[in-house]
Amino acid sequence: MQSQDVAPRPAPSSGAVVDVEQAEAALVEHYPRLVRLAYLMLPPSLGRNRRVLTAHALTQRALPRGRAAGDTSVIPAQQSGGGRDGDPGYAFVRLQVVRAALEAGLPLRRWAWPKRSQLPPLLPQVWGLRLFPRSGGADELALDQRLSALSAPARAAYALRGLERLADAPLRRVLTAAGVGDPAAALKEAAGVEPRDALLRSPEFDPCSLQARPTDLLRRRQHTKAALAATAAVAVCGALLLLPGDGWGPDGAAAPSYAQNPAAEAALDPARLERVAPAAWESAARTDFSVWPARGGLADDTALLRRALAVWARPGESVQVSATPGTPSGAPPGPPQLLYAGVVDQARVVLLYDGLRIVRYAEPKDGTGGAALDFARVDGASGAEASAVVLGRADGNVRYLTAPWVTGAAERDLLKPSAGAMDLTLSADGSTSPLAGPPATGACTSWNVLQVKDATGTRLLTDLGELVPARLTAGRPAAPRDTAGAQDLREWAPFSCSLATLRSGGVRTVNAWEYARQPLPDGSGPASWVCTRADTWRGGGTRVLAQFRTPGGTYGAVTAKAENSPACGSRDPHVLAGVLWKSAGGNWYLLAAGGKDTASITATGGVSGSAAGPLLTVRAEQGARAELKGTLADGRDISGLR
Repeated sequence: MQSQDVAPRPAPSSGAVVDVEQAEAALVEHYPRLVRLAYLMLPPSLGRNRRVLTAHALTQRALPRGRAAGDTSVIPAQQSGGGRDGDPGYAFVRLQVVRAALEAGLPLRRWAWPKRSQLPPLLPQVWGLRLFPRSGGADELALDQRLSALSAPARAAYALRGLERLADAPLRRVLTAAGVGDPAAALKEAAGVEPRDALLRSPEFDPCSLQARPTDLLRRRQHTKAALAATAAVAVCGALLLLPGDGWGPDGAAAPSYAQNPAAEAALDPARLERVAPAAWESAARTDFSVWPARGGLADDTALLRRALAVWARPGESVQVSATPGTPSGAPPGPPQLLYAGVVDQARVVLLYDGLRIVRYAEPKDGTGGAALDFARVDGASGAEASAVVLGRADGNVRYLTAPWVTGAAERDLLKPSAGAMDLTLSADGSTSPLAGPPATGACTSWNVLQVKDATGTRLLTDLGELVPARLTAGRPAAPRDTAGAQDLREWAPFSCSLATLRSGGVRTVNAWEYARQPLPDGSGPASWVCTRADTWRGGGTRVLAQFRTPGGTYGAVTAKAENSPACGSRDPHVLAGVLWKSAGGNWYLLAAGGKDTASITATGGVSGSAAGPLLTVRAEQGARAELKGTLADGRDISGLR
């Protein structure tokens, strides 16, 4: 079977016809693609579980009714647009899916019979489980929110343009055939959302790669008598919850609970939340999240705290859940610690900590619909790594909650080291005024970071789309230092835009180390070799980039990279990388550099040469490829990063 990202078969002539078997073959072959299209077009208000089931139901009903397999009757093919729209069987079933998905989003009319696609699907059904795609990162969540604000035709246009790569002319024909009254308006509205084709293919929007959570698993295993008794107990508990002064309040966006586990229920009791005294950090042996006091104007709002705990334990279908890689998203093992509860912009926000994770619950100020739950792993965080947590993002700005030991905060553009820092206001509860976040897309003309100050010094933290900002350091891997001095800022500036490649990766720290300076063979000055290494909270998933910058260059160029490599780290503080460089006179050279402890470098393959010491310069041809080997002063061999 072809994968969902492989284009359908080439098109026959535009006058081709499609028999049922051809349409069925196209449906089976491209089922994952069709279901993803339907899922993206359906209104998000259905909830993720129902969107998944409805997308599968609409796709499975794309074949014409009343025709058996093998029927020789023909179905008129849709006009081909070429490329992905070329297979008439695929074009036909895709059109049926688009039409049904658009109809599913229409409101029900009082005096008209509902269309079949507007009703909950009878099949497929999954009893006892809720199914939903795997949660993506911050970029996927932002795109889903943007798509939810579009009209149904505009969502269809965006999905068809991004997944099917349709040009405007065939796209208008598909929308017209699907019943859209004004295709041009739909295309114009869809064009207002920045194209993110790669994100549309992510697991966040894949209804064929699912996660499952139980719903009524315990109740289904009980006998009828026990079920009736449980129902009576639920009714009694519901009545008690409505009595003034009793109960914890409703669970908001949480899924229903059928368990009667005393330990689990204790973890959901707002009265048992751990609250640290405001001055506890001053006498603590270490400064980490465990000594953060409970802050915020809603720290005593029992109903809000109850909803946050319940959603953490049982996120409902409408809750947007995200977690950094390697972070478990299960219920709290016991009563967690309250860090913050208050109003941030247009949302009520609760921050909780369980010793391993920071959890952020957010709901709109005017209700509990559209709640979000974010998880970030922070085990072992202390000092600088526990200095700030993201409270919220809005309109490209970020607000942070700072640690109680932070005495000052400022905004700094990492690309402009000489521009100075702009002070941020710190409220009484430790939250900052909004600062501009790093660019999510487009040209990198600035990279704003948070600068925090405490009794031990000044440090920089950068937002990479997660709850906990990453700490920026500089210097040799064996003894990195916080990026604060003028020299460190100048070294970081040309390479700051490369931080965009580290978004949503669970990054803990990023270190920039200038490991070599190499004179250019045309006499134009020395070039800089910098190794940036991103370490994660989970240990694995590290990313190493070797970058090269010529004299006077504004930005560095990535010449080699590695995943899960010990290079440039405290365990193996060595690196070797090379680049093909063209001089102003039009001559090509292979330039390679290692750390100071590199005794020799050898190039083989498309370029041959060797040199004693940590630098190598060899004449080369354009497009040549070389293998680099180095020997350290202690006799050990190292390979060049690729």
